[in-house]
Amino acid sequence: MKRGCGRLNFMMAMTPKQKKQREEILTDAHDDFEKGLNVHAFFKVHDHVLGEDLVQDTFMKTWSYLVRGGKIDIMKAFLYHVLNNLIVDEYRKRKTTSLDALLEKGFEPVAAGVAGNAGRLFNVLDGKAALLLIQRLPVAYQKVMRMRYGQDLSLEEMALITGQSKNAIAVQAHRGLEKLKLLYSAV
Repeated sequence: MKRGCGRLNFMMAMTPKQKKQREEILTDAHDDFEKGLNVHAFFKVHDHVLGEDLVQDTFMKTWSYLVRGGKIDIMKAFLYHVLNNLIVDEYRKRKTTSLDALLEKGFEPVAAGVAGNAGRLFNVLDGKAALLLIQRLPVAYQKVMRMRYGQDLSLEEMALITGQSKNAIAVQAHRGLEKLKLLYSAV
């Protein structure tokens, strides 16, 4: 009981200026990163609505953290970290749905060519194939390549996360990309 009361007292102690400042920080983050977070979430859960819900939950959790007085050094990295944790939680609670159940609810699969999105489908499949090939890279390059191309982090953000220099990260990303190109052309 006391823990909840302490939190309420802290929230009430926040000045209007502090609240406005935190709102501006989160609004800027939403404007800058929402699209990328939605793409990342869709890639992981394959459901636009669920992905958008997870992104909104990400911003709600971030707001809650800011209201509690939390400090965020790199907003983009923080948001992706929160989103990834929510995706893991979603996978842990997700139940499998059978094709028969989907058909009973009115779902009708449509061929890609019929929808007229064949080119886009090939691009998506090529991108997914390239991301799957990251697992075949040497361990030294896997993490950097996932951060760079899976999460779209900058070299500075990756350097802060890994604790390595920006130059070392750039070299690893370049070498990893060269090896990934070789793997992709061999497939």
